[in-house]
Amino acid sequence: MAFSLNRIELIGNLGRDAETRFTTNNLSVTSFSIATTYSYKGKDGNFVNETTWHNCVGFNLSDFYKENLKKGKKFYVEGRLTKRDYTDKDGNKRYSTDVVVNKLIPLDSTSSSGDSNYNNNSSESGSVNEPDVQVENNDDLPF
Repeated sequence: MAFSLNRIELIGNLGRDAETRFTTNNLSVTSFSIATTYSYKGKDGNFVNETTWHNCVGFNLSDFYKENLKKGKKFYVEGRLTKRDYTDKDGNKRYSTDVVVNKLIPLDSTSSSGDSNYNNNSSESGSVNEPDVQVENNDDLPF
């Protein structure tokens, strides 16, 4: 049996407020984007910042996250990468790489009290509870 690992850890700021939708099975699907910045010294000797945007998807997040996943807030996100394709409103085939969230920690000191650590593990062994998702409203946004 071959061993493989699909894990991603990010620390960054949210680029937009989270959006929550529900599947036909009444499963909540929350999507948001997070920005990470990589800095390096350019050829001219000045530092250059490169920002990368990551699309994130969380399943059955608590109300704490639905209320606190706001633009500009800093979060630690842990999950796995997934690739998928979908058709937008205009009939064009689109491709997306997303982070399926299994751990989410607010890093801003201004977050409200309550659940401060989302961990989407279904058992102590660490297996992720990932549902088969069919989203009702499928416009040009994948979730």
